[in-house]
Amino acid sequence: MRRFGLVLAAAGVAIAVTVPTAASAADTASGWQWTSESVAPGVTVEVGVLQGASAPFWTVTIDAPATNSLTGQPAVAELGPQQWAQDTAERLGAAGYQPRVDAVDWPAFADTPRGSEGFRVRTGDYTTQADALAAVATQKAAGFSTAAAEWTGFDADQAPDAERVQVAVIDPRTFHGSVAATHDGTVARREVTSTIAAKTGALVAVNGGFFVTSDADGYQGVPSGLAVYDRRLESESVGARAALVLGRRSAQIENLVSTVTVRAGESGHSVEGVNRKPGVVRDCGRPGLSPTSRPRQDFTCTSSDELVLFTAEFGAPLPTGPGAQVVLDAHGGVVSAGDRGGSVPAGDSVVQGVGASASWLAEHAPVGAHVAVDGQIRDAGSGARVHPDGIVSAAPVLLRQGRLAIDGDTEGVIDVHDLSFGYAWAEQRQPRTMAGIDRDGRLLLVTVDGRQPGTSEGVTIEEGARLMRELGAVDAMNLDGGGSSAMAVDGMLVNHPSDSTGERPIGDAVVVLQ
Repeated sequence: MRRFGLVLAAAGVAIAVTVPTAASAADTASGWQWTSESVAPGVTVEVGVLQGASAPFWTVTIDAPATNSLTGQPAVAELGPQQWAQDTAERLGAAGYQPRVDAVDWPAFADTPRGSEGFRVRTGDYTTQADALAAVATQKAAGFSTAAAEWTGFDADQAPDAERVQVAVIDPRTFHGSVAATHDGTVARREVTSTIAAKTGALVAVNGGFFVTSDADGYQGVPSGLAVYDRRLESESVGARAALVLGRRSAQIENLVSTVTVRAGESGHSVEGVNRKPGVVRDCGRPGLSPTSRPRQDFTCTSSDELVLFTAEFGAPLPTGPGAQVVLDAHGGVVSAGDRGGSVPAGDSVVQGVGASASWLAEHAPVGAHVAVDGQIRDAGSGARVHPDGIVSAAPVLLRQGRLAIDGDTEGVIDVHDLSFGYAWAEQRQPRTMAGIDRDGRLLLVTVDGRQPGTSEGVTIEEGARLMRELGAVDAMNLDGGGSSAMAVDGMLVNHPSDSTGERPIGDAVVVLQ
């Protein structure tokens, strides 16, 4: 028996869980029930279900407008958060409601302040979402335009009443297969995790890193951070984000950066992106971008001057518009040069430029010239080169050497100067997918269902870090989550994705192959 002291709630609520290792065994201590299945020698999948004693309810929250560090819009009518909360509560009381004002503390991140982060104003206790939405309509009509229905079970200071957790444990000492990052052959495409699992014959598969979800932000399915598949760099880093680094017999979690350079004769030029739309940078995080050079998850920045490399695996029509383009054969020879557009010929690659970078490309890479492309991946701390078989990238780091090491502001999942950015994503319970490494080198792939009141609320980023530590991880990171969170075993889903339409098509995946 492995004993996990699973901490899923703030305010000191700890739930001790005993996870059985024998298939179909179960334990009901503290409301948890666990089952365990051996998928293959060295690969085990455990599923935990919690029915807790807490009783969350639906309520109405009056949101305060907060300062946006990018737009400079004023916040809380120059009153400050506490005064705004008190004034709003008085207005609610005068309108016949019974308001509650709660202080919200900063999470235990390594790069955030301590103490009170802000204040939450709420009113009402409703059994159903429909009742809460009816109250929202009434309060908006009374002048409270930011009223919104919320489930208190998503709050970090409220113990969850229901959770579903799936844990895949891959032990390299007894598992003789491999763990790989994959985009199923085409980078600019989305596919559901279970289909990727079935196509690759994966024993286990989980969704991987962050990716583009809208045409307005580039090409759907393209990773928005560092990605390596079958030892080929298919997407560049944007800042030093967390990465799951996969070798055939090992896995690591590191903060990595990539650089790509094209060299024509004596002149060289940096490549700022791989397999993405020039001038459009999802998740930001490097100098020269607008409106910010800071990392910002789920946010799109722009650039008017850059080179972008497209590989044979890109799999979509190339971007068109002003700029320059060259096609390189497998040996770096320029076989064509001219306007942007068309497609990447089989076995070749394409470099596009916009702004001043387009002028450099047109001048230094005419037809017949030779262009060398050099790509490197380095550890952001030590600078050492990394030579992975596969990489998926997301954010943030959760654990380092067994300690909480959440760098949420540094990796752009929150902004300490803009409390409106990332709060719901990072500090409220959501579906999550996470990866960790334990002291014996075992890889833990974990999904937590969420956004399902009474079935599974999910975890905050801090709770996710504590969960990974209680599961035995010493190093851990957050992968993509929300509606993307999915785990498939033998091609079949074992979790319950949160989207009402079912399993969400994703970018890349982590697959465990026999």
